[in-house]
Amino acid sequence: MKKAIHLAVLLWMGLSANAMLSQTQQAATTASKSENASSAKSSDEVQASNVAPDYVIGADDTLHISVWKEPDLTETLPVRPDGKISMPLLNDITAAGLTPLQLRDTITEKLKKYIADPRVTVVVTGMNSRRIFVTGEVTHTGPMTLLPHMTMLQALAQAGFTQFANPKAIYLLRNENGKQQKLPFNYKEVVKGNHPEQNIELKPGDTIVVP
Repeated sequence: MKKAIHLAVLLWMGLSANAMLSQTQQAATTASKSENASSAKSSDEVQASNVAPDYVIGADDTLHISVWKEPDLTETLPVRPDGKISMPLLNDITAAGLTPLQLRDTITEKLKKYIADPRVTVVVTGMNSRRIFVTGEVTHTGPMTLLPHMTMLQALAQAGFTQFANPKAIYLLRNENGKQQKLPFNYKEVVKGNHPEQNIELKPGDTIVVP
């Protein structure tokens, strides 16, 4: 009888240990999934924040607009040349000239007519409106993405010169107030530290010409 009780106790202890081990493994798995989800969320937040909060949307930019729990209203849209985007229910909305947060607020306000408490997210996935152009005796001619605070020297470093380039006679074409300006840039002098005023910060639509 004592042996039977002893065996029963051992069996019960073994089952209890297995149950505790299983619970521990489940808890560890849950914690791991939670950590991975948190990490993925943080990664998404970092990716979404690559665009500065004060970035102004322009024509040809690409936007990803998502509305929580509304898959039919979640899509990736190009900003048309007229500066507008088209969304279901809302039709045309002006996007150019607004920051992502301002556009989010505009869409949210308009959706309140159709959806209770809409939660909108606007992410700029393509900054195609911020471009400059480089032409002439460069190895990489054509449009170039305009990085924040990019200067003439930085753009030329990215474009590269051909062996026939005349770096002393470079100039920038810029349209302001309907008039075209021609601004000289002497590469050889600027890299020596002379004429720093020529190494200006570039603006969208500028064209650098390397004769």
